[in-house]
Amino acid sequence: MRFAQLVKLHGARYRHTVIALDGNFDMASRLAGLGVDCRKLQFDKRNSIASWRLFRQTLRDIGPDVLLTYNWGAIEWALVNRLGPALHHVHVEDGFGPEEAVAQLRRRIWTRRLALAGRGTVIVLPSRNLERIALDIWSLPKARVHYIPNGVDCARFAASPRAADGGRVVIGTVASLRREKNIARLIDAFAAIARQRGPGTLELIIVGDGVERAGLEALARQHQVAGQVRFAGQSTQPETWLTQMDIFALSSDTEQMPLSLLEAMAAGRAVVATDVGDVAQMVSAENRNYVVPARDADFAAALAGLIDNPSARHVLGQANQKKARETFDENVMAARYAQIIG
Repeated sequence: MRFAQLVKLHGARYRHTVIALDGNFDMASRLAGLGVDCRKLQFDKRNSIASWRLFRQTLRDIGPDVLLTYNWGAIEWALVNRLGPALHHVHVEDGFGPEEAVAQLRRRIWTRRLALAGRGTVIVLPSRNLERIALDIWSLPKARVHYIPNGVDCARFAASPRAADGGRVVIGTVASLRREKNIARLIDAFAAIARQRGPGTLELIIVGDGVERAGLEALARQHQVAGQVRFAGQSTQPETWLTQMDIFALSSDTEQMPLSLLEAMAAGRAVVATDVGDVAQMVSAENRNYVVPARDADFAAALAGLIDNPSARHVLGQANQKKARETFDENVMAARYAQIIG
């Protein structure tokens, strides 16, 4: 999503060749006519030597001015580039999967040190927590580590508070339905609160799709709240869903600087979230009491407290929107990336 933002904001400044290592080019539909060439590459990661040869030859064939790699899944390209052809290299690290949600894997620490310590490599990190990890754990040179927070189109997401709907409170989230997002925590909390409040008082909207969806739908049925939980699927217009929410909920086990949270803040939504990554620093000071440890009981208590406090929801929403406009504008982000890329 951020890459698509940057392509649009940078306009004709760059041409792009994109290789999706998982073969998923769904984002290409957003980038038509913007100078993006999507190339498929067939390789077997179990055969490292053959893969590395293919990666090196691919870089020579394309002949890019800059190599951009994203996250652990592309680390082999960083290694290949360091061995040659040694292009100007920008590595962006957005966070970790569930296997590194609590602690860094030693093998990966050493691989990152080897792959990212080259003189031609700069590392871009969207959170202060990731910056600390890169400096203190990966031991990367401070001069080549750059903190660039994500940004959003605040005007696009600007919205008024949701009109009262007979006392019904709508909780929502926007997320890829993956294990580390722990949407099950949100459904469990919602179901417990809904049982206390009674029918017709609460609704949960889950915007997004992914491998966990079937299990989450089954969990909603198990809790007997399927009629109050709406699975909206993937959306290219999250702003239309955010306007329907009174509370934005983020229930993840691991995050760094979630774009969905910035969008919810720009939309003027009050937030209940787990205290992961930079989340507590992202929200307004007024909202920080509702950023709680990533434990089910704490999350459920915070959600129930905000459901019962409509005046707080209004105040927190306004404060979050103000902070998003002042701190997380996408044009500032784009200018800083342009400085790094060249």
